[in-house]
Amino acid sequence: MAKTNPIEVQRALKGAAYPADKNALVDRAKQNHANSGLVHQLEELPSKQFNGPNDVEKAIFRS
Repeated sequence: MAKTNPIEVQRALKGAAYPADKNALVDRAKQNHANSGLVHQLEELPSKQFNGPNDVEKAIFRS
């Protein structure tokens, strides 16, 4: 599987309303036709409120 990059995350979350929980982010990514790998990464995020796209990217790319 190809590694996710920040531009893909931005595209997947386009139109998301923040703060948002991971379920809202997963739903938005699916609506934006994100690839299944990125959707899976979003599903694996901690259950918390994300205050913006930078917050999401930090959680995805921290490892």
